[in-house]
Amino acid sequence: MSFRRADQFAKLKDSYDLCIIGGGATGAGVALDATLRGYTVLLIEKGDFACQTSSKSTKLVHGGVRYLEQAVRNLDWQQFKMVYKALHERKIILQNAPHLAHPLALLTPCYSWWDRVYYRIGMWLYDKIAGSTNLEDSRGLGVNQIKKEVPGLETNRMKGGILYYDGQLNDARYALSILQEAERLGATVINYCELTSFFCSPKSLKIKHVHFKDLLGDLEHSASVRAVVNATGPYTDAIRKMANPKLGSRMKVSRGAHIVLPKSFWPSETALLIPKTDDGRVVFLIPWRGYVLVGTTDDPDVISDRPEILETEKIYLLEYFNRFAKQKASLADISSHFVGQRPLLQVQLNDALQTDTKSLVRDHEVEVDQRSKLVSIMGGKWTTYRVMASDTMDVVETEVFHVKKSVCQTQHHALGISASVDFSQEVLEGIMSSQTQQHLMETYGGQARYVWEFCQGESNGIQLLDDELPYLQGEIGYLKEFEMVTCWEDVLHRRWGLGLRDEAMASRLEGIKKEAFASLD
Repeated sequence: MSFRRADQFAKLKDSYDLCIIGGGATGAGVALDATLRGYTVLLIEKGDFACQTSSKSTKLVHGGVRYLEQAVRNLDWQQFKMVYKALHERKIILQNAPHLAHPLALLTPCYSWWDRVYYRIGMWLYDKIAGSTNLEDSRGLGVNQIKKEVPGLETNRMKGGILYYDGQLNDARYALSILQEAERLGATVINYCELTSFFCSPKSLKIKHVHFKDLLGDLEHSASVRAVVNATGPYTDAIRKMANPKLGSRMKVSRGAHIVLPKSFWPSETALLIPKTDDGRVVFLIPWRGYVLVGTTDDPDVISDRPEILETEKIYLLEYFNRFAKQKASLADISSHFVGQRPLLQVQLNDALQTDTKSLVRDHEVEVDQRSKLVSIMGGKWTTYRVMASDTMDVVETEVFHVKKSVCQTQHHALGISASVDFSQEVLEGIMSSQTQQHLMETYGGQARYVWEFCQGESNGIQLLDDELPYLQGEIGYLKEFEMVTCWEDVLHRRWGLGLRDEAMASRLEGIKKEAFASLD
């Protein structure tokens, strides 16, 4: 079945059980969870799906080594529970979409014998907390072993290191896959639709209708709803105050800046965790789809639809990369950069604000505004998106619908077709390059065969858009028909992600934009 905006508007209903505001990881997770529980669902997103925080992450699926360290140092049981939950979710994310998420080896370098003991114990504890869901046991490495494992790492003064395992994901496509599955099961899911207002009952002040605008068609729409979930991440406070102007702010915004360098600067598939920086932050050097991702910063910020990286952030990240990499990089070597704004939750407010917050773990909370009954899911991170969605739906059922809590069914729910795809014959016959084979399988997973067959049916569909890039001309039509693409940026930054990895390569496609993308713009 197709997945187009026109199809979603055609099936738009007058009423829904649940309206979700926000099409990032959390909103997508709530949509799938609610649909599997049997509710009718409408999800609207004012931009493209996962266009903000959820596509600009550090691409890690992890429990949080630094959070575990804080939990142990401060004897903080809440931090420990957060790490436990994230570690157990880690494997679920990898299992439910193996073409979009995979294990990633990370090395923590040690420059003293005490570091080796300290981090070895910490990673051993990390493994034990994961228990049966552990991806692979951590282990200590000597300097000679490190030179083989991570040939691009400068090992002077190094006493050894600890190798451990977390996960890596294609964040934008993972969010899209969750939404596609929710839609396949009956949800109405629309991008580029902005919430304009709520209509509340004059008597109870509870939200009864949502009004939203199609930003591409410039048309207004409305639907009656039993409940509304606010899953807008950094924008959470704006939606809360739209529902109830008396509510105080709960969110702080933190900016996570990243730079991207060519793979040649880090010739290894093992990532590096730098656990000690001069200002106490943690920095990662991560192999990422033919490049190396360096990040992230963690500074207070003001909310922005298009946050730009600062020159000081580029210099900061380059400095740490060059401290550890044999091949030094300069500002001119940066192939791309991006900034993700993270929603950080402030402490609970006083009771005079008429809120009933369901505090679940320190990293996220579900709040029910007692006046409007708006349900806001606040804080959290990618790794725990599914738990956040489950917690949200539990609160919706018990606090808004006033029904017995039903069972979450997303834990073992695969996303997309997981069957393996074999393109070896096409590669052998020379009608498909090995780069295109890798692109199709990593991007579309079990759907890759259908993408290839679709392209074969298009005029010049199996021809490359550019000789140095793996993308097929026919994919544009597929993305329009099956992935709700509306413009060039949807393709470049989220469906393929090229714009976040290599700005120069992305610019190469600008030359053919008028022909290949004319029907999108």
